[in-house]
Amino acid sequence: MEEKEYFRVGVITEPHGVHGEVKVYPTTDDLTHLKKVKCYYLSGKDGMEELHPLGMKQQNDRIILRFAELTDRDAAEKLRKRELFVDREHAVPLGKDEYYISDLIGLEVYENGEKIGSVEDVLETGANDVYQIRRTDGRELLLPAIKQCVLAVDVEAGRMEVSVMEGL
Repeated sequence: MEEKEYFRVGVITEPHGVHGEVKVYPTTDDLTHLKKVKCYYLSGKDGMEELHPLGMKQQNDRIILRFAELTDRDAAEKLRKRELFVDREHAVPLGKDEYYISDLIGLEVYENGEKIGSVEDVLETGANDVYQIRRTDGRELLLPAIKQCVLAVDVEAGRMEVSVMEGL
């Protein structure tokens, strides 16, 4: 059986009310998509535990979720600081030239057909992402994820073609 891949969508901050609802700090940009999710996954010591939402509402910068598995405040209290995930199938759909960070990490990076390193991490800066690349000689390259620098991404082939601007 293929192992599921999970994407974090929020962190439970505290209980809300007495019926088992929880406040969640979302870590995703698309809150409307979360209303369509039929199953969330909660990180735990023994792997992922399924939670089935009964309702969702927004309150300022938080969302309030009610789950079938939580019936009272005590049960909700035990979930403080736990992370909520969705599986790949229920993740936010991607647009053109958009990629899941987990798909980018590990890609081999080429410039002019020559391998220069691999993607170690993606830094989310607000203006644009920055790819943290470990060069083949061990040095680090921070490459802005802009069209002038990232020429092509082929997740299937595990490859990214770039143009490193002078000064980087």
